[in-house]
Amino acid sequence: MPLTPTLIGHFAQGDAQAVSRQNRLPVDATAPDTLLVALTTVDTTARDLLGSTAAELPTLDNCMQYRKLVWLAHRASNTAINYTIRARATDLAGTPLGSGWQTLASGAFAADPANPNWVRLDIPATGDGYYDQYRIEVSVASGTVALTSKIVGVR
Repeated sequence: MPLTPTLIGHFAQGDAQAVSRQNRLPVDATAPDTLLVALTTVDTTARDLLGSTAAELPTLDNCMQYRKLVWLAHRASNTAINYTIRARATDLAGTPLGSGWQTLASGAFAADPANPNWVRLDIPATGDGYYDQYRIEVSVASGTVALTSKIVGVR
């Protein structure tokens, strides 16, 4: 079956532009958005990255345009930190749909001799998110540790 050439183009400045190797299709290269930078003192009480123990308050809000969040963290010592990541959808007024949170992930940043203080987590780990609100809680089994977090949203 022979190949039939087709015309692919786009509009630029009111004119139709043909796409070729020299005139490429424009792409919106959107950089990730920084959504949160926080320093949290993690102890035995489960609290979110902002320090709140109120279970209904979100850590992040208005995140529906992001397919994924990336959580980058640095802990002051190589201490195992427990985390729970929850998400929910809201209506147009920002009221949660239904009651409670959906748990996306839970686990621990284990002590790692090869990479002792740095952590990276994709939220959600697989698939796409597009949730409106997220709640990220952390705690340790004993003692305290400082956790510096940066969360970026990827479209």
